[in-house]
Amino acid sequence: MPATATSPSATPEASPTLGEAGHALLLSEHPALIGGPPNLLKSLSPKERALLFDQGTRRVFYRGATVFRQGAANDGLYLIEHGRIRVFYGAPSGREITLAYWHPGNFVGAPEVFGERTHMWSGIAAANSVVVHLRGAVLRGLVARMPALAIGLIEGLAFKGRCYSALAQMLGTRSVTERLARLLLHLLDAYGVADPRGVLVSASFTHADLAHMVGATRQWVTISLKRLGEQGVLETHRGRILILDPQALRAMQEEGDGAG
Repeated sequence: MPATATSPSATPEASPTLGEAGHALLLSEHPALIGGPPNLLKSLSPKERALLFDQGTRRVFYRGATVFRQGAANDGLYLIEHGRIRVFYGAPSGREITLAYWHPGNFVGAPEVFGERTHMWSGIAAANSVVVHLRGAVLRGLVARMPALAIGLIEGLAFKGRCYSALAQMLGTRSVTERLARLLLHLLDAYGVADPRGVLVSASFTHADLAHMVGATRQWVTISLKRLGEQGVLETHRGRILILDPQALRAMQEEGDGAG
């Protein structure tokens, strides 16, 4: 299968903090109702999987590289083999809102799976990543031959639809303070590692990353994290977050203070 890369650097680094295949990090009030994202390859036979990879193009995107851009012509899907892809929307003002961080087993570039319109979101590599690009015309032909692939795409699109709904519900009904508390709890669940003083979030996220997830400004997130640090809820250092009091975050999530 052909391979292309966006940088002459070495191959992407492995990372134990990227989660299990099919994992995704998204802002949701009721993650159990949304469920976990389906793995597109899970229901395919070895022969079908080999055919899928043979028809695609493996591409390497180094951290910060653009995978697809909002408003650009859609030319198919990107199946994540390794790494982490952030999908987000950018407003003319420059503000951004992140839909999710997608991990191996997920596909990005939807909802136009056959590449007939333009991208409604942008996707960038949040870590060094390897994806398999399946052009729309190729994917349409494969779907006609592989019912299991068609079912996987439908399940994946249904999950993404639930993600859009969850994001809209959170933005419309929860204060920024509540959304930040919910996000920190998500990070704890997804990346938490036991620490003598609490739970360490083992993946690094900048204040801007957190702001894009909750629909706030970077300055607001910085001030809020400082306040939480003064209250003994957490500590931050070089992009890492140590949760000292998860129960306090759960209380914030339920009560909120209407800030933001």
